[in-house]
Amino acid sequence: MGSLSIRGIDNNLSEQLKKNASAEQKSVNQLVIDILKQHLGIIKHKKFTRSYSDLDQLFGSWDNESFDAIKEKIDSERNIDDELWK
Repeated sequence: MGSLSIRGIDNNLSEQLKKNASAEQKSVNQLVIDILKQHLGIIKHKKFTRSYSDLDQLFGSWDNESFDAIKEKIDSERNIDDELWK
């Protein structure tokens, strides 16, 4: 496997690479390799891999009584009125 040295990286770019690598739990080296491969079309960005956390504050916040009430409402909406389908 080959090596490549890149000269002329300014402090801003260096810090941004370190920050992004840390956020993705990668080494700076692996991050740069992944960026190069993606830019050159060697690997494609995976679809549907984005992670969302906009509803995290709701996780575990319902008590059993609230859960039962919500489940009852959902179940009642799922009932099919046979008279409407004749």
